[in-house]
Amino acid sequence: MKKLVAGTALGLMALGGQAMADGHAISACLITKTDTNPFFVKMKEGATAKAEELGIELKSFAGKVDGDHETQVQAIETCILDGAKGILLTASDTSSIVPAVQQARDAGILVIALDTPLEPVDAADATFATDNYKAGLLIGQWARASMGDAAADAKIATLDLNVSQPTVDVLRNQGFLDGFGVDLADPNVIGDEDDPRLVGSDVTDGNEEGGRRAMENLLAKDSSINVVHTINEPAAAGAYEALKAIGRENDVLIVSVDGGCPGVQNVEAGVICATSQQYPLLMASLGIEAIKKWADEGVKPEPTEGKDFFDTGVALITDKPADGVESISVAEGLDLCWG
Repeated sequence: MKKLVAGTALGLMALGGQAMADGHAISACLITKTDTNPFFVKMKEGATAKAEELGIELKSFAGKVDGDHETQVQAIETCILDGAKGILLTASDTSSIVPAVQQARDAGILVIALDTPLEPVDAADATFATDNYKAGLLIGQWARASMGDAAADAKIATLDLNVSQPTVDVLRNQGFLDGFGVDLADPNVIGDEDDPRLVGSDVTDGNEEGGRRAMENLLAKDSSINVVHTINEPAAAGAYEALKAIGRENDVLIVSVDGGCPGVQNVEAGVICATSQQYPLLMASLGIEAIKKWADEGVKPEPTEGKDFFDTGVALITDKPADGVESISVAEGLDLCWG
């Protein structure tokens, strides 16, 4: 399960596992934001392995880049035409995708959002995800506790995903700010807070180049930034490179979310100070199991008690634990990374 399955599909190209059961395969689709981000590669690995185990024919689709909404809509249309029993979806645009999702559900297809809840959340039949607010909350609490009294005078930058502010982006951002002690305005919106410690936010598209660019933009606004929250670890790596270019890589606290093996290694190396680890392989494998149960028994998955989604867990990873904030070590994080 630790071997990565390399994603080679571009845009709407589908890669399918041809697992047949008695000549009548249950078919399922996995639609991710991209097939190059390691997070989605791991998600695909989990879905592929579980589909092979359960005798499900799996077809995988991905956007060309994060934010490629139209390709995801086309993928849903293809899955409907193919007679899929279920779709696992990480939506690039969590509200605009809803009409296409409804078409799939009207066709009797079980639609499960992975990692990123739709808007509204009940637009999908179920959501299997990290508690992204908690993921942000943990790194915010850790950053505040680690800074001690200096947190009162912090200069904070947030490096977010994209201008459409998908739910996963908002939840991580607002969770972080809450954990750091920033009063939230509208918890459904990024960037409307009035705390003087906030230098600003910029978007990264969830990749290293975007993280570098966003960090450069914010440093131009205020070169004294000393706390950086990033939507994910590739963006954090880019932010670090921008800081390194001006000799400030050692005096800025960078926190992030994802917990992939490269990201945890960056915690070990000091590029990232702490990260919240999520488990995309588990999300996807549970999603395939749910599609199998839907096909066999007509039963939909239930959310975790007290939540509107099925919580697949989160853990804060750092080798510099802070009082009052639960965490695991880098060694433990490397053993678990994205499993």
